[in-house]
Amino acid sequence: MEIPTLTIDAVKEGLRARRFSATELASEALKFARAENPKTNAYLTFCDERALSAAAAVDAKLARGEDPGPLGGVPVAVKDVILTRGVRTTCGSKLLADYVPPYDATAVIRLEQAGGIILGKTNCDEFAMGSSNENSAFGPVRNPVAPHRVPGGSSGGSAAAVAQGTAVVSLGSDTGGSIRQPASFCGVAGVTPTYGRVSRYGLTAFASSLDHIGPFARTVKDSATLLRVIAGRDEMDSTSAAAPVPDYEALLDRNVRGVKIGLPREYFKGLASETGDLIASGIETLKRLGCEIRDISLPSTDYAIACYYIICTAEASSNLARYDGVRYTFRSPNSPSLGAMYRNTRGEGFGTECKRRIMLGTYVLSAGYYDAYYLKAQKVRGLIARDFTNAFAEVDAIVAPVSPFPAFKLGEKVDDPLEMYLSDIYTITGDLAGIPCMSVPCGKTAGGLPVGMQILANHFDEARMFRLADAFEKETN
Repeated sequence: MEIPTLTIDAVKEGLRARRFSATELASEALKFARAENPKTNAYLTFCDERALSAAAAVDAKLARGEDPGPLGGVPVAVKDVILTRGVRTTCGSKLLADYVPPYDATAVIRLEQAGGIILGKTNCDEFAMGSSNENSAFGPVRNPVAPHRVPGGSSGGSAAAVAQGTAVVSLGSDTGGSIRQPASFCGVAGVTPTYGRVSRYGLTAFASSLDHIGPFARTVKDSATLLRVIAGRDEMDSTSAAAPVPDYEALLDRNVRGVKIGLPREYFKGLASETGDLIASGIETLKRLGCEIRDISLPSTDYAIACYYIICTAEASSNLARYDGVRYTFRSPNSPSLGAMYRNTRGEGFGTECKRRIMLGTYVLSAGYYDAYYLKAQKVRGLIARDFTNAFAEVDAIVAPVSPFPAFKLGEKVDDPLEMYLSDIYTITGDLAGIPCMSVPCGKTAGGLPVGMQILANHFDEARMFRLADAFEKETN
């Protein structure tokens, strides 16, 4: 079996034809992932026992003539901010280096109920805070396409696992672009669903009003399959939506002629040619498919970076207050008093980027500054959301770059936080508005680096987004 090239359909067909069993596939996938992992550092933990037990259950269902589920036998990787019962979940942080959760995230439960085989947990920026996957306490992830470059962040391990072929699909999380940017840098499909489409129960909180769980896959169809499995209302998450979940796969392979696509002029200003030329080529492909291209404006875009980094740091400051050394985290051993224990645990446990965001968030929430910063940022967020509402009154979808540039070199932006934050300029607006968006590969630069094209749709209109991405993928092969 060629594990690096497997898709969900290929796994299903192989199991039906009895070319391999789910247990054989899981064993080979674990072996392959372990052998390849030193090249990328994509995985932090493997869970052999859980994987082989789930695979045996799939084989038993097949032996009884039962349907093993839409993910029956498919090897999956899960970002290490998503809780897995009995399997270490570190969030890429020294604070949780030995933490073993007592329960599963809802997305994990649904994934396994659908027959998915979880191979292991993937590396990420600490508490999902970063744009390069260089902020992990367990070392950076390397891009499998170009090992001296970053895979993107914060879900770099999940993107790298799919690009490297050590998992067929994977789960990541997205707060300001942490699925789409790594997908673009690694040359795979990555989906940020509508806020509330997928339960956040069991997702370690970074910024609660912005966090999403979403899929990575090598094809649009596989990403649609995985999203359908994990989506839907969950009583354990009051922010999850009761909106019905369509059969996304059944809605693919449809004509996109006449689909009105908006190109926001603010997203194309000063775009570097190595990225811009590939996006322009992608737009020409959509024209050939019969799409109507229109220029549109999202005028509040210029305020998005400032708005996002006020809101997300404020929420991070609140959410990360619980990591104090008292309950389940690392505790500093050199603390003569309770106050010293708090200070030392957080000082020694959190990395530089987490500390930076906690301090920024605490500042904007402090007395005398709440109205000037946090409240104003929430008003700007409303303007950004209104821009998209107005745009979707004119067009069916929006196409834009994912990042101003392809994957950059390891260490290139570590000492310049502002430059690092600017890499999210095209992705954070979708999170602030809570709309579905995805990255689909649209070519490679002259140096062989992948570039993704971003497709954004109206709330809960993932079906249209997938249909457009699928048509583009088939046309560009």
